[in-house]
Amino acid sequence: MSVVYDEAQQAIGDAARRALAAQADRQRQLAALEQVGAFDLQFHEIAARQGWLAMALPEAHGGLGLGLIEQGIVAQACGGVIAGTPLLATNAGVAQAIIAGGDAALAGRWLRRLGAGDAKGAVAFAEAEAMLPDTAATQWDGTTLTGSKQGVPAGLVADVALVWASRDGEPVLALADLAGASRTAIDSFDNGRLHADLIFAATPATALAQGEAARALALDLLARMATITAHEQTGGAEALLWIARDYALARKAFGQPIGAFQSVKHRIAELYALVEIARANCIHAASREGQPDFLLAAAAARLSAGEAYDTAARDCVQIHGGFGVTWEGGLHLHMRRARSLAIELGHALFWEDIAVDELVGGVLVGSRA
Repeated sequence: MSVVYDEAQQAIGDAARRALAAQADRQRQLAALEQVGAFDLQFHEIAARQGWLAMALPEAHGGLGLGLIEQGIVAQACGGVIAGTPLLATNAGVAQAIIAGGDAALAGRWLRRLGAGDAKGAVAFAEAEAMLPDTAATQWDGTTLTGSKQGVPAGLVADVALVWASRDGEPVLALADLAGASRTAIDSFDNGRLHADLIFAATPATALAQGEAARALALDLLARMATITAHEQTGGAEALLWIARDYALARKAFGQPIGAFQSVKHRIAELYALVEIARANCIHAASREGQPDFLLAAAAARLSAGEAYDTAARDCVQIHGGFGVTWEGGLHLHMRRARSLAIELGHALFWEDIAVDELVGGVLVGSRA
């Protein structure tokens, strides 16, 4: 499906970039980088005020009634300035899970608050290296959760968490009020992601889905959040592309701009190709929301955007030479964010397996039948 942003969507992107440019502060980012538990409150307030956290919520629950395309546009703008926290993706994932679960009481309690930014959501699926373990160590007994989840993005500030758990050997997708859980902050590579270990000890939780329905819903939610994150990665990669291009035109060696040398010129050209491939995959994934091939499209977006951001972070530092590794240069902010995003919501091997499963036994096989 070919997608061209319409005037309203372009306006959303322009407004997001202006709002982010007005609050961008490199010194604040550097100061917060190594502060465990530091929270970019200015970004969160802008996101709430601009309606970014409520974009895909139904209007009946205080949302804007938009979709992944608009959410992706905003996430891409955020990625360009290394903005904020995981909440753009995790709040969207938790809200969508509540809507899919069909529990009116939970919807009334959480949806408006999540959209307004008054409540913060986390998604706690992974255990060890498995994004969706066949049998989760965290157990749900029908009313409460017992166990733990390590390194949960946004876990340090979240009010509610969507948890992948087990009951009698079957998967359960449960919504837990984190007022009944304890958490331990993690000093991580990118403290802006607010990682924490969550510990559940008879923590009240409500099941949204069980068995195969839980796995299907979890994969759909991961695809949605991965599409948002892939847009953020693409925004970061694109920002690094232009930073590298500008430096290559301004920095001179042997009497000419370093961009005139093939090694630099070709590297920037290759970055441009990676960014455009990632952008195309992200737009395609957002446009396939709710379609049979959505999971495959999300996997492609996640893989291509991750490669683009990782490569751009590495190559931009190399193009800058010695200045690229200085604290003042700030390129390590993108490097850290690129590495953090690469493992949130499933690492590359997880999404490669998803893509292969879909290609071999999923949408393409079904489409030939």
